[in-house]
This record gives sequence, C-alpha cells and structure tokens, in this order.
Amino acid sequence: MEPTPGRLATRASWLITQAAVHARRAVSEGFAEAGARGYHYRVLAALREFGPASQAKLGQRCRMDRSDVVAAVTELEAKGFVERSADPADRRRNTVTITGAGIRRLGRLDRALDDVQDELLAPLSATERQALIALLGKLLEHHGGAPSP
Repeated sequence: MEPTPGRLATRASWLITQAAVHARRAVSEGFAEAGARGYHYRVLAALREFGPASQAKLGQRCRMDRSDVVAAVTELEAKGFVERSADPADRRRNTVTITGAGIRRLGRLDRALDDVQDELLAPLSATERQALIALLGKLLEHHGGAPSP
C-alpha cells in the first residue's frame, strides 16, 4: 500500500472517511454472508426498540429514503420477519410490526454485526473502543446526527 500524504493522514476528516469506507464494506459483507442487507437490520432494530411504526416513521428513525423503506419492508414481509397492516387511525398509512421470526432474525444479525465490529476494531482495546464510540457519537450529535444512547 502506498503511503498517504502527511497533510491527509493527520486530518480527522480524512481518517474518518477512510475508516468509514472500510466499515461500510465490512458491514455489507457481514450482512451479505447472513443473507441480509443493512437496511433490513436498521428496520428490524427500530421496530424492536420502538415498537410498531409507520413506514414514514421508520424512514425517519433509520435515516432511510422512503423508497428504500418500502423495499426493505417488502423484503422483510416476504420472509415473515415483519407484518404490514393498515393503521386504524389512518387507513391510508401502513403500520409495520416485527414478528417473532423477525426478533430471532435480528438476534442473528446482531451476532453477525458483532463479528464485524470485532474485526474492524481489532487493534483497539475495550477502553479505546468505548472512547471511540463516545467521541463519534459526540461528533454526530453536535452535527445534528443521531443522539448518543
């Protein structure tokens, strides 16, 4: 591998971007091995944590485009991981609910993602991993991203 120019190698923005490239590839490969996509994980995780939701609310919570939410929900519904039904308060809107099979699927995807995290963060100690997660969360929160848990 060719050396990176010092002007780049000492810039947080460059380092974050390069780490994100590796992370995205590793996560995509990990989910692909499990027969899933990242969008599936996002939707299942949101439904498990927050309960049934409209497709629009899922898009907001998961930071997904509306068409991607519809596609992911359709794929998950076809496999029995979610159920979609008309919202009793507004029959024009669908409410999506995770099923028992979806909860089990989410558990398997959690384990696949844990393996990816372990490999991605292998050079870091447990303390360094926690610090990195806290610092990245702080940056995202400051810039209007997801608040820290």
